[in-house]
Amino acid sequence: MFEKLEITRMAQALMSHAGGRLALAAQNVAHADTAGYRARDLPDFADTWRDGMAMAATRPGHFGHDRADSLRPRTLSLPADPNGNSVSLEAEMIRASDARQAHDMAMAVYRSTSAVTRAALGRGGQ
Repeated sequence: MFEKLEITRMAQALMSHAGGRLALAAQNVAHADTAGYRARDLPDFADTWRDGMAMAATRPGHFGHDRADSLRPRTLSLPADPNGNSVSLEAEMIRASDARQAHDMAMAVYRSTSAVTRAALGRGGQ
């Protein structure tokens, strides 16, 4: 029932996106000393949502582009060290913090939506 609400679907998508960004930040930090490694990140959530996350394709190629393509990690264009590594630990800490904040916000929206729906159904205390 909750999955049919647009705001709930958006909150779930934001939680998933934030988790993916956090995983990439952790991967970038793990490769901070790997020669030639280029830092990666996901596109902004607003761009991925606007590019088709809000619509459900009923068959492959329905919208003319692959939804999964908008969730593929992108290599960031950052200056690299002499060994070719572009990971900045400070930037990754900020990226991880932003991802955590987005996840927490999505969880708050999801909880509020669930509470409002339960109250509307007369099940506020359960």
